[in-house]
Amino acid sequence: MVKVCPISELPPGTLKGIEFEGRRILAANIDGKIYAHDGTCTHEEADLSNGFIIGDRVVCPLHLSQFDLKTGEAVTSPAVEPLKNYKVKIEGPDVYVEVD
Repeated sequence: MVKVCPISELPPGTLKGIEFEGRRILAANIDGKIYAHDGTCTHEEADLSNGFIIGDRVVCPLHLSQFDLKTGEAVTSPAVEPLKNYKVKIEGPDVYVEVD
């Protein structure tokens, strides 16, 4: 498990990106539930933590591909490959992600 941040730093409607062992991980709070995925766009490898949220989707800052933050699925082109999902655990005041 990798600590992402205290839950107080990830209020509803926000994103948080971290680097772990050379990969980006993106955590998002959608309506009070935390989700985590690869933080790199599957189209052109942009950092999704620099994107923005619309509803339950993250919008890539480079070419505006959208990914469902609950499932990781690519919703709009040009991205077609989904994001890898990670299990999330809240322990005390902190958010952790299980990275395999």
